[in-house]
Amino acid sequence: MKPAMNSPARAGAPPGPRRHGPPPAGGLRRAGWIAVTASATAIGLLSARYFTLDPDSFLPEQRVTYLANLAPLMLHVGGGVVALVLGPWQFPQRLRTRRPAVHRLIGRVYLAAALATAAGGLLLVPKGLFGPIAPLGFGALAVLLLVSTVAAFVSIRRGAVARHQIWMIRSYALIFTGVTFRLWISGFSAVGVPFGQAYGSGAWGAWLLNLLVAEHLVARLRPGHPAAGPAPGVAAGSGGAPDGAGRPDRRDG
Repeated sequence: MKPAMNSPARAGAPPGPRRHGPPPAGGLRRAGWIAVTASATAIGLLSARYFTLDPDSFLPEQRVTYLANLAPLMLHVGGGVVALVLGPWQFPQRLRTRRPAVHRLIGRVYLAAALATAAGGLLLVPKGLFGPIAPLGFGALAVLLLVSTVAAFVSIRRGAVARHQIWMIRSYALIFTGVTFRLWISGFSAVGVPFGQAYGSGAWGAWLLNLLVAEHLVARLRPGHPAAGPAPGVAAGSGGAPDGAGRPDRRDG
């Protein structure tokens, strides 16, 4: 016998899964994190060829300059590779909450690497290509990276976890210029833009674009935004803050 159409079992059954509509926000975040991590790792491995000190691995237009300034070049590239590859692993909430010691270690190494790449970049600025536009762009990038990374460190030392998280997003957005700048150069060159123009515009445009994305993410983390979740209850980055410092700091930014 067929069950009645209005039987209690059917009436109380939960609705079936949605077949249409956008994917869950968590799925989008996960996909974005995977894309960022994969591209950062790929560019990091590609940049590691500089450690061979083979002149043929250097940018042809900068080969002579790089050979004459190997110390700041290695400081800049070495710090950049480490920060670029490690950076995404600071953000998964599961790692922050379940493995706080690992999270703090990653944060300390990232901090040192980001400061190293900024310092090396500043030393190379006076010798940059296509002056003054491109060197000024890279100089501004290095200064902002120093400011955002130090601000993230100071925030966590003061126990302002939410503010620390915001400054770390900004810091890694600037580090991720190592990816977007290469994509910028490749994309503009592919459509026939001269290398000098692509290089000079990318020296500003790549990191400005990254900061725009970072500020969008920061806005979603601020208290009162519908997408903002509870602040993490475990201190991040360099360590030193108590586990209970996870209240949102309303002075963030």
